[in-house]
Amino acid sequence: MEEKKFDFNSFIGMLLLGGILLWYLNSRKPEVDTEKPNTTPTEQTTTANPATNIIDNDGLVTNDSLRQVALKNQLGAFALSAINGKDGETVIENDVIQLTISNKGGQITKALVKNFKTYDSLPLHIINNKNANFNINFGTTDNRILNTQDLLFEPKETKNGDNTILSMKLKVSDSQFLEYRYEIKSKNDYRIGFAVRSQGLSSVINSSQDINLDWNLKSLRKEKSMRTENTYTYYYYKENGDVDYLQMKDDEVASDIEWVAYKQHFFSAALLTDTPFNDAKLKSVDYLGEDVDSLHTKTFSLKTPLALKNGELNYNMEWYYGPTDYNLLSTYEGTDLKEISDLGWGIFGFLNRTIFYPVFNVLKGFLGNYGLIIILMTIVVRIILSPVLYKSYLSSAKMKVIRPEMEEINKKYPGSENAMKRQQEVMAVQRKAGVSMMSGCIPALLQMPVFFALFKFFPTNIDFRQKAFLWVNDLSSYDIVAKLPFNIPLYGNHISLFPILASIAIFFYMKMNQSQQSAMQAPTQEGMPDMSKMMKYMIYFSPIMMLFFFNNHASGLSLYYFISNLLTIAIMFVIKNYVIDEKKIHAQIEENKKKPVKKSKFRERLDAAMKQAQEQQEAQKRAAQKKKK
Repeated sequence: MEEKKFDFNSFIGMLLLGGILLWYLNSRKPEVDTEKPNTTPTEQTTTANPATNIIDNDGLVTNDSLRQVALKNQLGAFALSAINGKDGETVIENDVIQLTISNKGGQITKALVKNFKTYDSLPLHIINNKNANFNINFGTTDNRILNTQDLLFEPKETKNGDNTILSMKLKVSDSQFLEYRYEIKSKNDYRIGFAVRSQGLSSVINSSQDINLDWNLKSLRKEKSMRTENTYTYYYYKENGDVDYLQMKDDEVASDIEWVAYKQHFFSAALLTDTPFNDAKLKSVDYLGEDVDSLHTKTFSLKTPLALKNGELNYNMEWYYGPTDYNLLSTYEGTDLKEISDLGWGIFGFLNRTIFYPVFNVLKGFLGNYGLIIILMTIVVRIILSPVLYKSYLSSAKMKVIRPEMEEINKKYPGSENAMKRQQEVMAVQRKAGVSMMSGCIPALLQMPVFFALFKFFPTNIDFRQKAFLWVNDLSSYDIVAKLPFNIPLYGNHISLFPILASIAIFFYMKMNQSQQSAMQAPTQEGMPDMSKMMKYMIYFSPIMMLFFFNNHASGLSLYYFISNLLTIAIMFVIKNYVIDEKKIHAQIEENKKKPVKKSKFRERLDAAMKQAQEQQEAQKRAAQKKKK
């Protein structure tokens, strides 16, 4: 039998044929089948990483040809993006904001606000560590349900001076795609242009199914006091031209939405749209417990259907990632974004907008120390309210002069049966002296709007954030001079010095004011509580209450009330000892008594009503006496 010999030429030929076959299998792409299956049910498609190879049951990686077939079966027309796409990120930025945008989902995965730090000196991110998600969910004509968050977009960045454009395309082909377009227009603007548009997808996207935009964000902790940060964290939105926010209920369905804003105390994330959202579902959930180590405060979500125009998506929008700065947001004309600054409602917001912010802006123009700015603002407020304080003291001095006469009236008309007559006589004396019991309430009433306006102004004004003064590191938060090893309910686990100083000043103010209030108070009548005793209790109760109340609030607010009460004490001392002359007041009252008193129509009606009531009381008294007989 002849022995077979090795054929070297045949061996070389077999190697060449094998190489050609491998090249063919790895380079040939399957044709995209656009024919719509007749019986394929709609499937929800999610791809954790569509760019990876397919692994078979034995754990072996198959070749790219089978991978492409699997992606085509999974994604249909959008398989091209998965086949050609690559995982990666693109960073676009200007001088104030830096955005990291992922190829996967074409969405923002990091939003860094430059020039700001967290309470623990870390870079300040509004978006980081997967705390946010942006997705568009839609159906296709080949009965698939796709989510953009699972698909790979193709990035293309262009720059022209300060202008940066990043186009993220989810492609079916070069002429058919869904595009997210990000645009930075200025080097100092926190607003980023954002457009969602499609081209050539009218035959790919199923117009009979809802196309939903979902934007979710879990707000990251940025401030020292989580409780305070959570207090000023709200979901704002502009509906039908009016700005509103989610209140006690945690969700809302709204239409004609121009923007939504996830406002977290000093920083906000907002999405504005030229084409209003309709039937939008807004939701806010309190994520904060009492755990001081928690990283988040609240979760926000927006789910809204998008409308097709001629079978295509075309939405021009805008992102805002930046500080909740009233002065800054006021420059964004036509948006009403300044309303998220939370200056208070009604007269309180009016005072902040028209008085306190203008005064503050003037002062910070030539002063860099924000503690001194607060002190100067306090002086301005006290000067404005000093005429009211003078009127109050003048009225108390008059009441002190006529007090003996009112005591005589009490003695002349004793008993509850003479209450009406006694009241008439007291009012007659006060009217002749030109004194009104309401004059003592007016200063307090006028100061209440100021109190509540400033209660919003200091904790929400970002200019005070992380500004130091004396021992205070952050005027927008509480100061700490000592940490407690335990927690006191309502007070906290720390001691703040400014609230203590403010409470001491309040105590001495109320102590000094006690004599004034006693003078203004009419003599105690039978059956009525002794107000002087209640005032004595208030002298001690009010400072303690304020101490507990302010211990966890902005130290700038405590500084204001400390300086305000010191100035009030000084003004009261000057008015009492150098301005008001009780002898002149007494002489003036005697002159007033000689003059005829002109009654207003209201006073005439009031006197007539009191006289009628007195006559009825006397008639009932006589009737009761007849029954006894």
